Amino acid sequence: MGTTPRVRAPELRGRQWLNTGGRELKLSDLRGKIVIADFWTFCCINCLHILDELRPLEEKYGDVLVVIGVHSPKFEHEKDPAALAAAVERYGVHHPVLDDAELDMWQQYAARAWPTLSVIDPEGYVVATMAGEGHAEGLARLLDELIDVHETKGTLHRGDGPYVPPAEPETTLRFPGKAVLLENGNLLVSDSARHSLAELAGDGETLLRRIGAGTRGRADGPAGAATFSEPQGLCLLPAHTAEVAGYDLVVADTVNHLLRGVRLADGEVVTIAGTGRQWRSTVDDHPHDALSVDLSSPWDLAWYDDRVVVAMAGIHQLWWFDPVKRTAGMYAGTTVEALRDGPLAEAWMAQPSGLSVSADGLRLWVADSETSSVRYVEDGVLGTAVGQGLFDFGHVDGPASQALLQHPLGVCALPDGSALIADTYNGAVRRFDPRSDRVSTVADGLAEPSDLVLTPAGEVLVVESAAHRLTRLAPGALSAAGASTVDGPRHRTERRPTDVAAGEVTLDVIFTPAPGQKLDDTYGPSTRLVVSASPPELLVEGAGTGTGLSRRLVVDGTVPGGVLQVTAQAATCDADVEHAACHLTRQDWGVPVRVVDGAAARLPLVLRGLDDA
Repeated sequence: MGTTPRVRAPELRGRQWLNTGGRELKLSDLRGKIVIADFWTFCCINCLHILDELRPLEEKYGDVLVVIGVHSPKFEHEKDPAALAAAVERYGVHHPVLDDAELDMWQQYAARAWPTLSVIDPEGYVVATMAGEGHAEGLARLLDELIDVHETKGTLHRGDGPYVPPAEPETTLRFPGKAVLLENGNLLVSDSARHSLAELAGDGETLLRRIGAGTRGRADGPAGAATFSEPQGLCLLPAHTAEVAGYDLVVADTVNHLLRGVRLADGEVVTIAGTGRQWRSTVDDHPHDALSVDLSSPWDLAWYDDRVVVAMAGIHQLWWFDPVKRTAGMYAGTTVEALRDGPLAEAWMAQPSGLSVSADGLRLWVADSETSSVRYVEDGVLGTAVGQGLFDFGHVDGPASQALLQHPLGVCALPDGSALIADTYNGAVRRFDPRSDRVSTVADGLAEPSDLVLTPAGEVLVVESAAHRLTRLAPGALSAAGASTVDGPRHRTERRPTDVAAGEVTLDVIFTPAPGQKLDDTYGPSTRLVVSASPPELLVEGAGTGTGLSRRLVVDGTVPGGVLQVTAQAATCDADVEHAACHLTRQDWGVPVRVVDGAAARLPLVLRGLDDA
């Protein structure tokens, strides 16, 4: 494990513990177990990916491994203990969670990015840290190594961990995600935490049938046997397209990284796009066979530009899927997580999670959740209607240039050209009117609204996800008299900025291949680094793309600070194996920086930290 001095893991302290039956855990309670501290925040798609990566490890190493989720929030709403408890249930977190509301543990463990993992050995020492995703295989090798070492030393103690499951609640829906109105007037809802689709009567309450067995899985087949994993977006196909395709509805099967087709007549489910593997590749503009391409957390769907557009939340892009040609490809975005308008191939997004098409079919509205913004696609360009960036959010109405949202997940085009916004973390429905260029609040006091459905009669149904129901807005809510103007709090994410010096700064992305792997340049350079800044003036030199993981930057001393956007990836293959498997490790950072005289002239970031701590 290396020769550097061992670092004792800081004690775990926070506001509260979840999934422990009310017990407060100490590291001493976990002595003899291998501990993975997972620093996450429930808005973050990369953090949700890690939860899925950890599940098989928790199952395989259950008698020696304890995962502790350390929830270190980005958004104000995520500091709400009730919202955290709901998220732990919503995403099927089956391990103890520490509520690190003030980011104390985040600071003590020197986390720089969501997610960050710290591995603590059975004697209480931090032996590895790593940021980002794609660590499952490396972690498995590391766990095997730690088991061997500490079994030999007699310091490994097998047995049950401290997880105590909460009581299972009884409601018709459980954290519903999205909904569509069917031709017969019924509603089809993605019942995300129940891993199925629920068809409700027009009253929005009466359950008529369920498509999916209700357990996490990815099996095709009849309605009662097919399985999903946290499905979200739903898109009805035009009649002719549905007839050719053989199914009527496309489902974003989010955690499976798949698109599924559903024949509404009998509920038959078939996989139509995706391999089930998460996308970790290079950006291209080519069409691909839909069943051979990897996807990444598809979150919502819309029929636009004569095809299905996919909000690919996991890689901050929009994709397209053609049900007739059975092909798929990238539509907009570069995978850089930030807010930048422009031609579709050059624009930046951050976890797009909601889509809706204008009545005339010309504009595609996009709820871009991590930038707390509403964007739109029109004439081959991505624009921003409301929102200012990754770290600015709040509940402020008025002129769109000053208005603030907080992690919106849904958007709904209205016939008059305006758009309703499911302003999820503000618990509100907002309205953006392009004619007046203003934002107003239509309804508030809602529990994490995640989608909106407009009926032919002009009624609006809200998918009130954390209340496990559909809610009708009051009649007249969409009228000018029904809207209100809120001048609520303005927030900037409270992540402490990293001080950097003006002038020359060396950016070093530290990458250590997982045990048993080596860098691989079979298909070109094994590493790639992309750097940009917001505002762009922050960097005099150093922006752009290169193959080295070290980069000389020149920081403008007249700019007080900003955000460095860094994307790094490294290709590795198993070493000394006849049929070697290859891997691509990738991480995006948005690093808030402050320019300070005399500050450090080196900025280190860990891409894969299977490094000795």
